[in-house]
Amino acid sequence: MNYRSIADLNETILKKLYVLPRDFDLIVGVPRSGMLPANLIALYLNLPYTDIDSFIQGYVYKSGARSQFFDDTEQKKVLIVDDSLASGSALRECREKLHHLQDIYKMEFCVVYAVPEKKNLVEYPLETVATPRYFQWNIFNHSTLEKACFDIDGVLCVDPNEEQNDDGEKYRDFLLHAAPLYIPKSKIGTLVTSRLEKYRTETEQWLVNYNIKYDKLVMLDLPNQKARQQANCHGTHKAKEFKKSHYKLFVESDLGQAKEINSLTKKPVFCTANFEMIFQSQSLIYNVKSGKYFPVLRSAALKLRVVLRKIISQLRRNKLETKTN
Repeated sequence: MNYRSIADLNETILKKLYVLPRDFDLIVGVPRSGMLPANLIALYLNLPYTDIDSFIQGYVYKSGARSQFFDDTEQKKVLIVDDSLASGSALRECREKLHHLQDIYKMEFCVVYAVPEKKNLVEYPLETVATPRYFQWNIFNHSTLEKACFDIDGVLCVDPNEEQNDDGEKYRDFLLHAAPLYIPKSKIGTLVTSRLEKYRTETEQWLVNYNIKYDKLVMLDLPNQKARQQANCHGTHKAKEFKKSHYKLFVESDLGQAKEINSLTKKPVFCTANFEMIFQSQSLIYNVKSGKYFPVLRSAALKLRVVLRKIISQLRRNKLETKTN
């Protein structure tokens, strides 16, 4: 598990700023994740910046004004910036999109984080970070959220205040109208909450209202708030579900519970209280699967998975063609 926060991103850029030549005229960010590092690099180098589409159309952002035209006789050397490089597919798409401008501008590419085996695809990889990895700025849109567990209060929505938390009508009203916090665009695997089972209807209605997609909702099966307080089993309740082998990440709002869940499961917990990845306790099995230990085995397994998926896909096509004929 490799995690980088926005503070880490900024620190890496500052530490590696010296590798970037000072003869660039313009910084161009790759939407959407590349805009953050592009903006930072442009600020530190005191250069104008823009995004890919605006660059193609001839717009640039300058201090004190936005969307100003620029002259290609003034902007000759351009640095294209993205946050990360993994498979290289996004980079290829970017190069294709800018191909018609290669005779006008000298374009070079920079990524803040590159996987070791792909870093030579760009001129300026600032840091090598192997997969699996999560970034603070896109963790709620990560492709693996279907293998993640999410808490609700303090993550998807705000926590109830003392007045609202009456285990009665005020609490029901809170459940139906709680203000949203971090709403993922990707489907979530399982929601694991310390909310009581008797509030399932209100909870499910709120999730529908905010179009949150998930596979399963696990609640605490106790009669009332007093019983929940006496049981004091928030961390163990969540860890019990998270221990199941197919889950890769838990997103939790409370730092104490995050540490407890990690300690009980030996798997990473992302805490929204401080936007840190809690992973002090690590299991051998998890680290073998993730590639931290024996990365060659993980690489071979991923290649095998690709081959098997192609075979299965071909078999399905053959079966469909047989039925059609």
